[in-house]
Formats: sequence, structure tokens, C-alpha cells
Amino acid sequence: MLPGAKPDWDYVTLDPVRGFLFIGRRADGVTVWDVRSNRVVRTIEKSEEAGAVILVPEFDRGYTANEDGSTTIFRLSTLATIDRVKFGDDSDSGFFDPVTKQIAFTMGDSHKIAFVDAKTGRPAGDLSIDSKKLDGTAPDGEGNLFMALRDRNAVLKIDVKSHAVVARWNTDGCEQPTGIAYDRGGKRIFVGCRGTKPVLAVMDATSGKVISTHEIGRGNDGVVYDSEARRVYTSNGVDANLVIYDQLDADTYVLSEATTTRPYARTMALDPKTKKVYLVTAEGTADPVMKINKAVAPFYPNRYYPDTFTVLTFAPHE
Repeated sequence: MLPGAKPDWDYVTLDPVRGFLFIGRRADGVTVWDVRSNRVVRTIEKSEEAGAVILVPEFDRGYTANEDGSTTIFRLSTLATIDRVKFGDDSDSGFFDPVTKQIAFTMGDSHKIAFVDAKTGRPAGDLSIDSKKLDGTAPDGEGNLFMALRDRNAVLKIDVKSHAVVARWNTDGCEQPTGIAYDRGGKRIFVGCRGTKPVLAVMDATSGKVISTHEIGRGNDGVVYDSEARRVYTSNGVDANLVIYDQLDADTYVLSEATTTRPYARTMALDPKTKKVYLVTAEGTADPVMKINKAVAPFYPNRYYPDTFTVLTFAPHE
């Protein structure tokens, strides 16, 4: 359990080499948690309002996505902050493209994506998007990003080099697409869908066609694909479960297990070597005096209790 007067969070990112879990805790900044010794290593300086962390080991850099439209750049090897740089007016998350070496920062309130050079930290351009809910994003390894538009029931294919949308596909049978992962070998996009019928949608990355859908829990915010194990993980905060599917081939999926987690543990990180899954959550309440996000759940917490923030670890069966 981690201390904090007003727990809040969004995404988690794992550095599997060092065993560090980077947790975007918004007002509390980025907490670095050692998953091997189960202790806090440090808080990244000048990372207040951070909701996500993007790691770029080849440049020994880490970048945060801060709500005020800035990024805190730090050295991955020492965790020392280098600078806090403004690139826009808001930011939700960020995603690294390994081909162009650019980071795409999603800016829902501004209806656009800001691109930043991951080596220098300098702005590289932007792209306007007709959406306020720019959600999960995954690189295809060929210079493109697949991005979910939760309020448009669509997935975009974005050419990062040209900063242009090259395809837009409707997510038929998938309402409120949120988390995304990609299978490069099978050319399949995995999309977590939050709608009235929560499902994992499997899309053809060439045509954009939805091949199949598979039941998951409510409140999805994370999808991870393990190419080695050929397994798809979905973290679902409202139903408090981790629903996992085995991939038999590109178009065939069977339920592996549905493990109970904790309420509102909605984002996750997978260690590709140990196969452990890390999630975070806190105890909260839906205070009727404050606005409740009923689009997620009728009693979705809008206030969390002090000193209840928790890191959860799930290991595979022996």
C-alpha cells in the first residue's frame, strides 16, 4: 500500500529490465515502484499531474504525459529529471513509435495529437482529430499507430512520419473502444470495448474488419498481447476482473481464465519474462455532492480514501 492524501491514477508502465513499475498518480506525480522488493524507489521530480509514462530505453529517457499539456523528461538509468517541457494545453497519455522515434501525446480536450522527438524532446508536429476521447494506442512496428476513438466507435490508423490518418474503421459490435494491443505476426488488433455489452474485439489490421468479439468485464481500460504465450489480457475495473484469452490462431480465441482483481483496477502492465501482471487501485466512494462519471458506472468513485492506494500482483499458475 502506498501513502497519499488524495489517491488518483491512470496508467502504469513497466521497465522489465530494472523491475520498476512507473505509476501515473496525477497530483502525486509519478511513483516508481520496485516490483522485486515491493517498495517505493522514488517520485519523479516535477511530474505533478502525470497520468502516464512512456519509456524509451534506447535513448535512456522517460517521458510523462501531464494533464497541463507538458511532459517531464527524465533519465531512465538514474530517474533524475532533465526538464519539464510544454507541448500543448492538455494531455491524457502518450505512445512511442519505434520506427520514427516519435512519441504521440493524446490531447482529448484539444482534439489533437502532439508528436515529440523522443531523442531530443522537441515538438515534431501535431494532428487534429475529430474526437475528445483519444484512447488506447498501439504501434504496428512499421511506422503506424492504431488508436481507439471511444466517443466515435472507431479505430484510426495513423502514419507517424507524415502525421496523417491513413485509415478509419468502425468498430462494429464494439461500443466505446478503449484499450488496444497489436499482434504483428497475425496482423490483428485487439480492442477492449466498454459499451453496454463489454467485449474484446479482434480486428483485421489490413481491412479493419471486426473478425470476432469475446465477452469481458465492465470498465475496460487495458489490453495487452503477449506474443510469446499467444495470450490476450484485459483489465476491467468495474467488474474487478482480469479476463484472459488464449490465441489458437489469428481468428480463434478461447477463454483461458477470468481472475478476480479489485474494484477499479482498470490499467495494467505485463512482465514479458515472468508473465506477472501488475495493476493498481484504491478504496473510494461515489460522493453525491460531486459529479459522478455515470458513463463508466452508476456509482463510479469520484473520491478516494487517503493511504489506500495499492499495487496488485498476479502471477501465472505453477
